[in-house]
This record gives sequence, structure tokens and C-alpha cells, in this order.
Amino acid sequence: MKVSKKLIVTWLAIVSFTVVFQIILGGYVRLTKSGLSMYDWHVVHGIIPPITDSEWQETFENYKHTPEYKKINIGMTLDEYKYIYYREFNHRIIGRLTGLIYAVPALFLLFGGFFKWRESKIYVLIGLLFAGQGVLGWYMVKSGLVDVPHVSHFRLAAHLILAFFILGLVLWKILDSHFEEKTINRTSINHMVFKPLSILFLLVVFQIIYGAFVAGLKAGYVSDTFPLMFGFLVPPNLFQTGVFDIFTSSVTVHFIHRWFAFFVLGYAIFSSLKLKKQEGLKGIWLLPAVIIVQVLLGLTVIWFHVPILIALIHQGGAIVVFSLIVFFVHRGINYAENN
Repeated sequence: MKVSKKLIVTWLAIVSFTVVFQIILGGYVRLTKSGLSMYDWHVVHGIIPPITDSEWQETFENYKHTPEYKKINIGMTLDEYKYIYYREFNHRIIGRLTGLIYAVPALFLLFGGFFKWRESKIYVLIGLLFAGQGVLGWYMVKSGLVDVPHVSHFRLAAHLILAFFILGLVLWKILDSHFEEKTINRTSINHMVFKPLSILFLLVVFQIIYGAFVAGLKAGYVSDTFPLMFGFLVPPNLFQTGVFDIFTSSVTVHFIHRWFAFFVLGYAIFSSLKLKKQEGLKGIWLLPAVIIVQVLLGLTVIWFHVPILIALIHQGGAIVVFSLIVFFVHRGINYAENN
């Protein structure tokens, strides 16, 4: 049996929209310091928030035992707690809704025999990643409920990049359906196209990971000047405690993230100039164009000391850059098969 290509694309487009919304909402929850307001994780009865005054009071009293309340929010009122609670609650509920929007149609299509097994494997993979994302989200939150009232920036980065990979796979299937691609003969891939785009993809993923490190370490606040940091082009003592500062020092992580952006931009310009005459890659100039905008947004975040709105637009810019690269990598891989 077959199902309408338009219906598949519409379903996957809705899924991709909800994933994008979740990424932005997750950034908002983080920037408003609301992510540790829910101190437990229940898959089923966790979908209903406290309703009565006694339920709210019990929830608030339990929150008072967390490191975040004791070290940061001590003295917070119940009404103030409700604000941060609902931000995290909405993030979790929409995450579950996103999973259902994907899982219910996917199960129907898989068990209804609408997909061949060869076609279904990627849909199964996406479903497993959705499930893993929920578990990883709780694993991330749990890291901030022990002693230090901040989540592990490594777990935050893993949570974010998994969301991007889910988005990438969903977009890939949308492109497959839209262009009706055949199975690719890997020996016929146009490596002149595929290699530079794949390298650019990896560079952007690296930059997104470091963006998550910046967020988790609150490294965006360490300097509001550019190009200098603390009056230096290269701040002293970047590796004060050793080479692992590239992963753990807020100053070092901030420095890497701000300057690696220009390396990504340079490579994007190089790639677009190299590939501009390749058939199937019309509009490749959009890649460096959107990266320039993204760099400017990043600088604005620095100069204005991480305003929430601009920081969220910057995070949205990362989604645009990532999605564009997925599009052009898809075109690059399938170019040889169709020509």
C-alpha cells in the first residue's frame, strides 16, 4: 500500500515545526532560569500540574529542598515559583506532544504496511531518538538537583544536539519525499560536492555544541566587548588549569565560540564559491549569507549582555543555518543519482 506523498510531507513538516518550537522554548526556559523548577519526572501523571492550593503548597515545599532554592531562589514566593514552574512544565508537555505527533502516525504507517522495511528503518530511528531525548532531558535536569544548582553543560549540549539531529533526520525525509529520491548508489556520489558540504556540516555542529557549552557555563556573560576580551585580543590565562579548559572554563569556551564562528563563515564562503557552478546547488550563496547574519546576532548578544529576545533569535539562527546545510548536503548526495 502507498500513502499520499503530500500527506507524509505535511505530517513531517508539522513534526519539524514542533521540534523547532521546542528548541526555542528550551532556550527560553534556560535563559529565564526555569529549568530546575520541576524536581521530578513522571511520564504519565506528570502531565497534570498542581491544581489546588494544597497541591501547589506541597510542590513548593518540595522545591525548597532543592539546591536551586537554597542557593539562588531562597525567599522566593509561591506566585514567583509558579512562573518558573509553568515555563518548564510547558516545555515538558510540548515535548511529549511532539513525540505523540510523530509516534502515532508513524506507528500507523509502519504497522499498516504503508512503508517497506527498507524505508521504515529511518522512521524507527527517529522514534527511538524521540524517546531517548525525553530520558536525556531528565538526565540533564537531574544533574542540577544534587549539589550545584546548574545543569551539566555536557548534558545540555547532548540534549541540544540530539534535538538538532532529530530535526535533521525529519527534514531529510521531507526532502526525500519532496524530491522522490531513489536509493543512492554510494559509489556514484559526487564527492566534489559532498565533501566540502559535509565538512561545513561538521563545523556547524561543533559550533552548536560550543554554543550549548556557552549557555551551560553562563559564559555569554563573561565579556560584553568585541573584539577584545578584558582589554585583550587573546585573554591571558586561557588555559590556566590545563588543556581541559577548552571544555570547562567559561572564558576559554566563550573565546572559542566567538572566534570559531568566523572560521565557519570563512569556510562557508570558500565552499559556496567552489560549488556555485554545480548543478543542483542553486542558491548555495545563502549559506554564507545566513551565517553572516548569525555572526552579527552573536556579536549583538555579546554587546548587549545576553538579552533574552536577541539570544533566542540567535538560537533560531542556528536552526536556519543547520537546516540549510541539511538541504544542500541532501542535494549534494542525490545530485549524482539524478544527473
